[in-house]
Amino acid sequence: MNQKLNIPWDNGSLTALLDEAEHPSAFLILAHGAGAGKDHDFMSGYARAIAQKGISVLRFNFPSMDAGKKFPDRAPTAIAVWKQVREWAGANLSGGLPVFAAGKSFGGRMASMAVADGMDTRSLIFLGYPLHAPKKEDKLRDEHLYPLQVPMLFLEGTRDPFANREIMTQVVSGLNRDSELLWFEGGDHSFKVARSGRTVSEDGAGLAEATADFIRRRLSTH
Repeated sequence: MNQKLNIPWDNGSLTALLDEAEHPSAFLILAHGAGAGKDHDFMSGYARAIAQKGISVLRFNFPSMDAGKKFPDRAPTAIAVWKQVREWAGANLSGGLPVFAAGKSFGGRMASMAVADGMDTRSLIFLGYPLHAPKKEDKLRDEHLYPLQVPMLFLEGTRDPFANREIMTQVVSGLNRDSELLWFEGGDHSFKVARSGRTVSEDGAGLAEATADFIRRRLSTH
């Protein structure tokens, strides 16, 4: 069961859901991608599976998603939202547990930009990092990643048009030594594998073990 929450933002609030683990060892904040919000089956499947592995998960909507807009918030707003959610969760929900940040596509990219702008997190976890727009591999979204010192986990599908495999491998090799890249064979940008027979929820849940393993290893190094 998840708990519905409202996180203060601007003159109103953001909707959020908390999937609480029974005996949590860590606290993960999760942001959605550009096209679907916190309630999407992929997000639900991932969050529930993570919680079952002993990590509580808070997923939230960006303001544009709560407002029903077609386009995501601009980066300055999304970064400010991430920082606000992180601060609020740290003060009100995490109970002193180590806090990690994760995001699907746009949500993960905005998390990394928030960390570049000073947001505190133990690690960053990307569920399909949008390294470039489809067929626009000459315009990479990587510059802000290189100075980051937090460990980073990139979970990527081999058929993702937003992440050329060769370029993504090269980018991650240039990041800090605690950064990792894990490929999911046949997965597209939403980790859907043709003729796999999996539901969208199961596609999300399929990333939980790699995420939990990465978080456990990060906890053991402190």
